[in-house]
Amino acid sequence: MLVKPRTLSILAVAFAVTFLLGTLFLAPVAEAQIGGTATPTPNSPLWRAYAAARDAIQDETGENLASVRSYTYEQTEFINGIDDCVELDNPAAARPVYFGWTFTIIALDGETYQSRVSFDLQNVSVCDEVVTSAASTTTTTTTTAVDPSLPAPVAGAASGGSFELGGHVLEVNTSSITIAKSAGMIWIKKQVYHQQGANAGDLAGTISTAHANGMKILLGVVGDKNALTTNFDGYVANFSSYLAGLASFGADAIEVWNEPNIDREWPAGQINGANYTRMLASASNAIRNASAKTLVISGAPAPTGYFGAAGCTANGCNDDVFMQQMAAAGAGQYIDCVGLHYNEGIVSPSTVGGDKRGEYPTYYFQSMTQRGYSPFGGKPVCYTELGYLSGQGFSQAIPSNFGWAAEITVAQQAAWLAEAATISKQLGYVRLMIVWNVDFPYFTATDPMGGYAIRRPDGTCPSCTSLKTVMGG
Repeated sequence: MLVKPRTLSILAVAFAVTFLLGTLFLAPVAEAQIGGTATPTPNSPLWRAYAAARDAIQDETGENLASVRSYTYEQTEFINGIDDCVELDNPAAARPVYFGWTFTIIALDGETYQSRVSFDLQNVSVCDEVVTSAASTTTTTTTTAVDPSLPAPVAGAASGGSFELGGHVLEVNTSSITIAKSAGMIWIKKQVYHQQGANAGDLAGTISTAHANGMKILLGVVGDKNALTTNFDGYVANFSSYLAGLASFGADAIEVWNEPNIDREWPAGQINGANYTRMLASASNAIRNASAKTLVISGAPAPTGYFGAAGCTANGCNDDVFMQQMAAAGAGQYIDCVGLHYNEGIVSPSTVGGDKRGEYPTYYFQSMTQRGYSPFGGKPVCYTELGYLSGQGFSQAIPSNFGWAAEITVAQQAAWLAEAATISKQLGYVRLMIVWNVDFPYFTATDPMGGYAIRRPDGTCPSCTSLKTVMGG
């Protein structure tokens, strides 16, 4: 989990869609796209944003866009505001809206139009001119070609299935499993730290305990970043063998590393989605050779714009840029699910604007979901860490660096977790939601992880009731 101040960045994602007689067909992929196509769910914020852009263009130009040849979209940072693509009669009337989507729409007659829509869907502008890159900034992102040295992917059989709920536990035992079950969960997650020479058999008992209690288990395995520096290929081989062992002992899912886009988890100077993909390819093939049924999840990046307009520095990459690098390097063929984290929300999951900190995409559940879904050609999303921080019930105050969560109540935590699960089910491409966390007791001056726990200090669990209801309990 990373919580740092935000600076500005851009996520460029795109797709092309053709409408004919009300039926949706995929059109050739637009140039702006990174990775494969991804179709927005009807009535989602992205779908409504497209409708707002289309309607605004129709009103402005008189063009009939009931059917279109194709369109692309980008999550965009409007450096000079949403209206800087329009020649205003009164420049002082420019609206101070800096984040949203840019849509480029090609009509059936071949005419091309461009419109911008804010994330909260309240502000729309129709651009005077269409630019090659829809972004209103000179931001560039590092791209990488598919690495021809990567091994051919081993086929897996774990990508199917409908939405399921789980929770991150401190220990896999009767107490944690009882709480998880009371929330309608059928998955538990345990974080594992790998060192060179570790024995996968040490986790066999943990896996069997989960299964004996009717639970599936996700093991989030974090490796030794220092070993990557000294002997990358040798360590990756050892790490991959360890993951294969976990799969052979029956792990239902394995998340390959954790937040590899920051220097806390990956060697500084080597942080790049392509470098991570080299390790992921080896690990995925080892897992699938050991057990085709084990779900392979990419290591969720820390959601952040901390690394500025360039997207990457020696110390890390913004999560959107990192995932674009992964997709361009070919990571999609090695995963069953795209790992994501969401842990800094202060508004409900259905809200798409109005966060008092600003309109940065990682502040909102639905734009964060699209951030991970779009680059990988329709691969489902697995939230391996999703939580809302509430300090209610603790004697000490929330640390200053987590001060954005100071006003969140336990009732809001319960309602928002249930709402996130509901939306995830409705979206259809969220495969797994792991609540961060079930029962961590720690609440320190630097890390209030206990404030994320659904088991509160008084022993109650309001979120268990709300989640159980959502999951049909």
